[in-house]
Amino acid sequence: MAKTDTPLLIKRYASRRLYNTETSDYVTLEDIAAFIRDGREVQIVDLKSGDDLTRQYLLQIIAEHESRGESVLGTDILTDLVRSYTTQAASVVPQFLQASFEMLREGQSKAMENMTKANPMSAMPGFEAMRAQQEAFFQAMTGGMMGAGGTTMPGQEPAEQDTGDLDDIKAQLKAMQDKLSKMGK
Repeated sequence: MAKTDTPLLIKRYASRRLYNTETSDYVTLEDIAAFIRDGREVQIVDLKSGDDLTRQYLLQIIAEHESRGESVLGTDILTDLVRSYTTQAASVVPQFLQASFEMLREGQSKAMENMTKANPMSAMPGFEAMRAQQEAFFQAMTGGMMGAGGTTMPGQEPAEQDTGDLDDIKAQLKAMQDKLSKMGK
């Protein structure tokens, strides 16, 4: 599915079926999850009322993945999220989570850039296809959340890993979790 600036509009009918307005067919939650994994923004609206149901369905997709054992969110994080809904931390948590995921996306982008920069193999025929295949593999293995710890292509020197930034981020995350835990008590 091609990335565009406009979100893919999905309409929910009274029967609770979800209708893809671009392809004129019905879709499932798994189809919507695949659109999102492919980089597409989606918007889900109730056909009758016009209410935006996107958050509700995104949470449902996450809950289904978590219930199948595809855990991304640990019990401690989920507990802290529940606590944040009933404390003053609720105003801090969304910004913190947004910034954290943005750092993950940037790290993933930089890792993919490093796969092609200063690599003597990049002049070889077929290298671009191999790099694209490698990128697809890492995307599949990490669900699109590959960190900046990165990997190297054959013949590419491993990038120096600056674990200082990662350690700082971990320390900040731990401090934020501690603060959230104290606010909830």
